[in-house]
Amino acid sequence: MLFKAMYNRSLLNFGLFYTCLGWMGVIYSPEGLREVILPQKSKEGVLSRVRSEQNLLIDNDLAAFSDLPQRLISYFNGEKVDFPYRLDLGGATHFQQSVWRIVQTILYGETRSYAWVANQLGCDRAARAVGQAVGKNPLPIIIPCHRVISSDGSIGGFTGGLNLKKYLLSLETARKQTV
Repeated sequence: MLFKAMYNRSLLNFGLFYTCLGWMGVIYSPEGLREVILPQKSKEGVLSRVRSEQNLLIDNDLAAFSDLPQRLISYFNGEKVDFPYRLDLGGATHFQQSVWRIVQTILYGETRSYAWVANQLGCDRAARAVGQAVGKNPLPIIIPCHRVISSDGSIGGFTGGLNLKKYLLSLETARKQTV
């Protein structure tokens, strides 16, 4: 199912699909992928998140998403998947975009600390600011913020909840060990 909406005078497409963990949504603008809505228990859970931000009109053309829903389904089924999509990060600050670019370099099945990301930015004392930027990531899984943990090895936070973060990390670790 696909939806369209006007946002900042540009057309947005919204796709809704089911994974083994629940219903997900993706929002795509003419500039690229804008948002990934992590698995929810119901379609309405996804739709309510979208409706709170935009007034959407229904359309059934999934062409804007290519195979992204299938790639996300495959990812949640334990397959290693690449996500080579254009990203629309126009609403983010320069700092957030810099953090997210570094997070994208963290390899599948590996983790790095907030302090490591700050160090890569050349801002050794910015781990807390990195954590805030990671928490605002609109494209979880695509920008793998679940791979960023605390320096002491504790899991840290995750907008999808700590149980989902633990699941994603164990999914990737298990897959990496079998390859």
